Amino acid sequence: MHKSTSQDFGTETIGKLLIKQAVPASIGILVMSLNILVDTIFVGHWIGSQAIAAINVVLPVSFFIAALGMSIGIGGSSIISRALGAKEVPKAFKTFGNQITMTLVLTVVLVFFGLFYIDNLIPAFGGKGTIFEPAKIYYRIVLYGVPFLALSMMGNTVIRAEGKPKFAMYAMMIPSVSNLLMDVLFINVLDLGMMGAAWATTGSYVLCFAFIFWFFSSKNSEMKISWPHFKLQKSIVSEISNLGLVTLSRQAIVSVTYLLMNNILFDFGGETSVTSYAIVSRMLMFALFPIFGITQGFVPIAGYNYGAHNYDRVKQTIRIAIIYSIAMASLIFVLLIGFPELITRMFTTDPLVIEKTPTAMRWVFAATPIIAIQLIGSAYFQAVGKAVPALLLTLSRQGFFFIPLIFILPLWYGELGVWMAFPVSDVLSTLVTAVILYKEVKTKLISKT
Repeated sequence: MHKSTSQDFGTETIGKLLIKQAVPASIGILVMSLNILVDTIFVGHWIGSQAIAAINVVLPVSFFIAALGMSIGIGGSSIISRALGAKEVPKAFKTFGNQITMTLVLTVVLVFFGLFYIDNLIPAFGGKGTIFEPAKIYYRIVLYGVPFLALSMMGNTVIRAEGKPKFAMYAMMIPSVSNLLMDVLFINVLDLGMMGAAWATTGSYVLCFAFIFWFFSSKNSEMKISWPHFKLQKSIVSEISNLGLVTLSRQAIVSVTYLLMNNILFDFGGETSVTSYAIVSRMLMFALFPIFGITQGFVPIAGYNYGAHNYDRVKQTIRIAIIYSIAMASLIFVLLIGFPELITRMFTTDPLVIEKTPTAMRWVFAATPIIAIQLIGSAYFQAVGKAVPALLLTLSRQGFFFIPLIFILPLWYGELGVWMAFPVSDVLSTLVTAVILYKEVKTKLISKT
C-alpha cells in the first residue's frame, strides 16, 4: 500500500489529489460542525434557549484566542508546504518548532488577561440581562482549555501540510465525539447545567491535543524536530506572523461581528433575536463544511506546487477547487432555503425563536452558491505566501462590506436589514475576489518552458 507523503502533491492527478485531501477534511469539519449543532440542541433542550445565547456570547472571545493557534498554524504551514516543495526540509522543521513556541506563549498570556477582565468582556460581547450569569460560568471554564485547542488547531494544519489528511480528520473527530458523550454525562446525567456544558467542551480540547501530540511523536509524522527548533528565529517568526495575520484578522473580524451582531440584535429583539443569530451562525458553520473541506484540501496542494514552480498544476488546482465548491454550495443552498422551519425546530421549542429564525436563515444563505470563489481566491494567496492580497481579500467580506452594511441597511429595513447584509456582502466580496484572482492567474502563474 502506498504511504502518503508530501511529495504526492507534485505528482498525483489534481482531481484525485483534491478529493483525497478534501474528503477527510470535509468529514472532519462535518463531525466538528455536527458536534456544535448537537451540542447546541442538547444545551437548548436540557438547559434552555438562553443557554444557547450565552454560549454564542462566549464564542468570540475563546475562538479569537484559539484562532491564534490556527493563524500560526496556517501561516507556518504555508511555509512548510513551499519548503517541502522546494526540498528545504530543515526550514520546514525549524518552522514547526517556532510555531509551537509562538502558539503556547501567546495563548497562555491571552487566557490570563481574558480571565482577568471577565466581567468587562462578557457584557461587551452581548452577555447582558439574564444571559450574563450562564455566559460567565461557561466562559471561565472553557478558557482553561483554549491553549489546548490552539495547539491542536496549529498542529492540525501542519498535519495537512505533510499530506496526512486522514490523521487531520481524526484530530477533528475525536474532540467532537468526546464532547457529545461528555455533554450527555455532565448535563443530562449529572445535571451540572452550564458548568457541565463547559467542562465537556474543555475536556474535548484536551483529548484533541493528546491525539495531536501522539501523532507528531509517532513514526507517522515527517516533522521530527528537536529542542533547537523551538528557539525563535526572527525571519521565520516574521513570515509566520505576516501570513498568520490573514487568518487572525479573519477571526478578529468574526469576533467583532459577533460582538456587533449580538448587541444590535439585542437592541432590536432582545434575547430572542440573539438566540436566532446563534442558531443561524451554527448552521453557517455546519452547512458549508464541504466548501471549507475543499478549501483546506486546496491550500497544501497549491502551496507545494507553487514552491516547486509548477504553475500549470497550481492553475488546475484553482479551477477544479472552484468547480467542486460551487457544485456543493449550490446543493447546500437548495436544502437550506427549502427547510428553514424544520431546521429551527431542531434547536428549540421557543415559539418566538421558531417564528423569527427561518426568515433570517433564508437571507443569510441567499448568496451561498457563489461564495466558493471568494473562499478559494483568498486561500490561494495565503497558500502561496502573498500576505497582502490574502489579507485584503479575507477582510473584504466582513470587514469592508458586512460590518458597514449592518449599520446602514437597518436604517431603512430595521432588523431585516441586518440579515440582508449577509448576501449583499457575499456578492460584493466575491466580485472583488474574482477580478483579483483572474489578474493573478493571467499575469503571475506563467509556466517557464
